[in-house]
Amino acid sequence: MDHAELEDLISRCALRDRAAFEILFDATSAKLLAVCLRVLSNKASAEDAMQDAYIKIWTHAGRYQTTGHSPMTWLITIARNTAIDRLRKRKFASDVDDPALALASPDPGPEAQVVAASSARKLTGCMDELPPDRAAAVRGAYLDGRSYAELAEEFKQPLNTMRTWLRRGLIALRECMSDG
Repeated sequence: MDHAELEDLISRCALRDRAAFEILFDATSAKLLAVCLRVLSNKASAEDAMQDAYIKIWTHAGRYQTTGHSPMTWLITIARNTAIDRLRKRKFASDVDDPALALASPDPGPEAQVVAASSARKLTGCMDELPPDRAAAVRGAYLDGRSYAELAEEFKQPLNTMRTWLRRGLIALRECMSDG
């Protein structure tokens, strides 16, 4: 389709000629879809953008002015700008269709894993500095989930003494962990 034919179809679209719009769509949709697909890299999003572009073309066909440039350039500009607008919206809003979100792992990243492993090694070293019975009581209470009463019975200590062991054990661990 040549330059003059496209300008004629666009001017007829401005007059709300649906038949001209269909011919224009058939003649240009492959090119405009390719433009949208190049910007969005997703066929479904590109098809949506192309549909929005044709709505703009239909509603703003009266604004088209013959300037010596190709009418195809005008159509491509509308499609490209519509696709870019859609891309910007997708970046600002959480798009559930975004494959990157579907593939994101809930696990901590490599840096977080290294930090956690370092903290675990340091905590193990600090636990080793506690007297063995106090360390076992802290492990029992905070890692195994045992009650103070169960620990007091196991270590044959009064309940308040067990509470003191655990409190002092936590204080010692906090001090040890805060040392550089």
